[in-house]
Amino acid sequence: MFGCLVAGRLVQTAAQQVAEDKFVFDLPDYENINHVVVFMLGTVPFPEGMGGSVYFSYPDSNGVPVWQLLGFVSNGKPSAIFKISGLKSGEGSQHPFGAMNILRTPSVAQIGISVELLGSLAQQTPVGNAAVSSVDSFTQGYHWDMVPALQIHCSWMSFFPFFVALVIVIIG
Repeated sequence: MFGCLVAGRLVQTAAQQVAEDKFVFDLPDYENINHVVVFMLGTVPFPEGMGGSVYFSYPDSNGVPVWQLLGFVSNGKPSAIFKISGLKSGEGSQHPFGAMNILRTPSVAQIGISVELLGSLAQQTPVGNAAVSSVDSFTQGYHWDMVPALQIHCSWMSFFPFFVALVIVIIG
């Protein structure tokens, strides 16, 4: 149902189901991870009116898991990129994984996904620095304006050899 991607690593698609509505992915060597992508595989959609809150958990200095809300995925928003590099020393938040006895090793963090009502997802507040910074609107607009110009340029360059040959035949 879910996938997890870390740059430079293989895609994880086999989440460990720890409860009927909760899934976790292990993130070994989490100290070297900056961003995590969580996405739906497209094989099983959420039931109507449901979505998945996404949590990041890392072991604190005593080995106790610290869970932080990153955001959510849903049928309308099937993927999300989260910045976790600044979260490895932050405070924990309220989470649905507390009562579970999930096996882990000290150098392994986890991404947890809890299936919940969309209404409750809208009321949750993710940790502030988990969102990936977005590009300013000027830069984004500039790049989108350049795409048609590049397309015209490329199509002209593919036509250019034919045009040269035609001119040589006419002049020649």
